Amino acid sequence: MSLLNASILVIDDDADVLTAIRLLLKTEVKEVITEKNPGNITYLITSRSFDLVLLDMNFKASVNTGNEGLYWLKQIKELKPEISVIMITAYGDIDLAVRSLKEGASDFIVKPWHNEKLLATISESIKSKSRKSSKVSAELQNTKTNSNIIGESEVMLDIFSRINKIAPTDANILILGENGTGKDLVAKAIHEKSLRCKQPFVRVDVGALTETLFESELFGHKKGAYTDAKDDRTGRFEAANGGTLFLDEIGNISLQQQSKLLTVLQNRQITRLGSNELIPVDIRLICATNLPLNELANESLFRKDLIYRINTVEIIVPPLRKRKDDIVLLTEYFVNIYSAKYFKTNIRFSVAAMSKLKRYHFPGNVRELQYIIERVIIMCEGNVIEPDELIFSPIETTSLNNTEENRETSLSALEKSTILKVIDKNSGNITKAAKELGLTRTALYRRLNKYEN
Repeated sequence: MSLLNASILVIDDDADVLTAIRLLLKTEVKEVITEKNPGNITYLITSRSFDLVLLDMNFKASVNTGNEGLYWLKQIKELKPEISVIMITAYGDIDLAVRSLKEGASDFIVKPWHNEKLLATISESIKSKSRKSSKVSAELQNTKTNSNIIGESEVMLDIFSRINKIAPTDANILILGENGTGKDLVAKAIHEKSLRCKQPFVRVDVGALTETLFESELFGHKKGAYTDAKDDRTGRFEAANGGTLFLDEIGNISLQQQSKLLTVLQNRQITRLGSNELIPVDIRLICATNLPLNELANESLFRKDLIYRINTVEIIVPPLRKRKDDIVLLTEYFVNIYSAKYFKTNIRFSVAAMSKLKRYHFPGNVRELQYIIERVIIMCEGNVIEPDELIFSPIETTSLNNTEENRETSLSALEKSTILKVIDKNSGNITKAAKELGLTRTALYRRLNKYEN
């Protein structure tokens, strides 16, 4: 999108500031709307379409003294997360402005500003939004919609990119991730974008197979091979011939089962129980586990030679707490599904309810979010979901791995402290700070944005 096609909303309680910006932008953009009262923000951004908001950090009619801009920034991002927001701040509020970047602002300008600098900042924000929208659209379009992978966060765009690269190959894939993150959807997406897409996609939960059923289920059996073998049976390897075999929960199989599986993968031949006939199989193998790779590499639990065999390329599906930018998108998706299923219409979440969802840590990941949305759609009596209607599952543990969390917190705090010191040293100049840190402006913004309260 060019600057000439942009619609911009300017919110500042200083009439002189509004006049100055309106005069500057009126010949540069399609539309400039100015507003002195931040209380009208909700109405303005929900009743009209804006590409960018210029938002003052402080207002005389205080909402949260000293943090008014942050308060209204959060309201904007909760209602319309796609809108770019540039904060307007005095030099004395640089710390607040930097904090606004991690709350979702795309940039900030310091009063008094140079007109050329303001125009350049606005132009860059508009272009950045356009680039991201194009990338999201392309990635989502390239991912088969019937796989139901929903996401536009940076980590999910990276996964979409990896799927697009590896799907056309026959490389064996190992998908890692916690329960409920959608590993099976990733496996299905890889198959659907592969050259085998018109052939079978066969899924097996190998972790649930007993020792006695493992060989029969995977390799098949001949009639009379054991007591209950009343007929010949085709195994999953044969059923997937020419297509994709997805072995879920591969980390839960025994060493003896691993040995049998390794032999088949090396030789690409199976032998049905009760038979000596070697049957060639042509499959693309995808495996998944909720175990981290370092645990899987423990040879007392899992053979390393099998890891190398199944792990030509790995994909790590992040937990929902690491991709909170996708919560709004996922919620809308599930609301549409369950509203139709249960004959409800025009269901939406209030700002406060959506904020409650965003604050929750989701130990059960996307699967837990799905159940939460289905439950609230069934139970709701009105059209607007409020916070007290959201009930989080008591099944899920409320604690995360403390060691991992503490380590991440320490590293994050050190990185944050270093970045803020360099920004302060450069008087809030993001370009200079990024150069001193050896980062691009975009990379610096990305690091600032990842910090959570």
